[in-house]
Amino acid sequence: MKRWRLIDTGLGEGAWNMAVDEALLNCYTREDMPVLHLYRWEKTISLGRFSALEKSVDIGQLKKHNIGCVRRMSGGGILAHGSDLSYSLTLPRNSCQEGVKANYRYWCTFLLRSYEKLGLKAHFVQALGMEQKHSNICLAGCEPYDIAIEGKKMGGNAQRYTRNVLFQHGSIPICLNEAAFDSIFLEESGMKSAASLQNCGVEISHGTLTALLIETFCETFGAEVVPSALSQNEEQNAIELFEKKYTQEGWNLYAENLCS
Repeated sequence: MKRWRLIDTGLGEGAWNMAVDEALLNCYTREDMPVLHLYRWEKTISLGRFSALEKSVDIGQLKKHNIGCVRRMSGGGILAHGSDLSYSLTLPRNSCQEGVKANYRYWCTFLLRSYEKLGLKAHFVQALGMEQKHSNICLAGCEPYDIAIEGKKMGGNAQRYTRNVLFQHGSIPICLNEAAFDSIFLEESGMKSAASLQNCGVEISHGTLTALLIETFCETFGAEVVPSALSQNEEQNAIELFEKKYTQEGWNLYAENLCS
C-alpha cells in the first residue's frame, strides 16, 4: 500500500491556494511521499497559465464585485471558484502512466468513483461521444478527459509536468454561483449548462465531501494517507510565491514570469 501525505489547508484566498500548490511541486523530491492536498476557495476566478484574461473577463467588473483573480501554474481555462472543493496531487513521474491523456484517465478515476458513491453516473467526455470544443473558459469547453454527468461538464482538472514530477489539480463544484460571476464574463461562461452536485440533486457539506473524497482516493489507489502539514521549506516557499508572484497583477493579469 502506497503512503501519501494528506495536507488539508481549508478555506483560503486564491493566491495562497496556488502558492501552496506550486510550493508542493517545487519542494518535492523522488524520496518524498506523494502528496494529496485539499483546499477550498474564497470567491475567485483562476486562470490557466496561458489564458487570455481580457478576451473573456471584464477586469473592471471583477474588481467592482471584489472577486479574486489568480493565474495557475497549470494549463486549462478560466474557472470560477467559491462553492467547490479542490484537490492537488504531487507525485514522481516514474510512477505515472505513459502520456498526458493516460494520466488524466488514471488519476481522475477516484473522482468518477466519488461521484458514483453519491449516486451519480459520471463518465469521461470521450466515452460519452460528446462534442469536443475548445474555449478560453473552462466550463464552456469540452476535452476528451473532462468529466461529465447527465451530459453536462463537471468541474475541471489540469496538469503540470517537470522533469521528475507530475502535478495535477482540479475542483468538484458543490454548486455554481452564476449570479456572482455572470457579470464578469465577456463570452459564454458555460455555467448555465454545466453540472454541479447541487443541480444533480446532491446536497452535501464540504466536510462530508472531503471525507468521501479521501476514502475513495485510498480505495481507488490502494493508498494510506498520513495527515500532515506543510514542512518549513514548503511554507517558506509558499510565502515567497504568495508575496512575489500570486498576489502580483503582473502574473495574474498578464502572465509575466515571476519567481518561476
